[in-house]
Amino acid sequence: MTLRPFVTWPDARLRTPAAAVGPITDDIRTLWDEMIETMDAMPGYGLAAPQIGVMLRLAVVDCSTERGQAIRLANPEVVAVSDDTTDWDEASPNLPGVAAKITRPAEVTVSFIDRDGNRVTRDFSGLWATSVQHQIDHLAGVMYFDHLSSIKRQMLVKKARKQKR
Repeated sequence: MTLRPFVTWPDARLRTPAAAVGPITDDIRTLWDEMIETMDAMPGYGLAAPQIGVMLRLAVVDCSTERGQAIRLANPEVVAVSDDTTDWDEASPNLPGVAAKITRPAEVTVSFIDRDGNRVTRDFSGLWATSVQHQIDHLAGVMYFDHLSSIKRQMLVKKARKQKR
């Protein structure tokens, strides 16, 4: 397998909505496997294809404690959200060294195409819900810090740039 390098902020691809995926092919399955390997090497809870410069609506999520439970998603869409919210510290390898507490729905229902090419609908809760929403944001060209106020966002980006030097 191949570990994929991360696109670094402020690369324009991180702000560009990804293209829909067509049929699930062996090439797509191989890319998913490489994404999982890259995610596990971070280590992280999820990875969207644009984070590694592949502009397709593909993501992987694994919030299991033992790992090896990754869910592969193509063309994911949130179809329902809970009224309850939860706060998690979120980060991204595209802007390393910083994180921020983000409030998101505690539970979501997501429709996506699975590794076998079937459209499925699945409920996610807790950290799984946070991670899948984070990845779907990436597919739309949205970074986690876009959920912050403009002042907090500017401070976070400034801190990341300072650490990079």
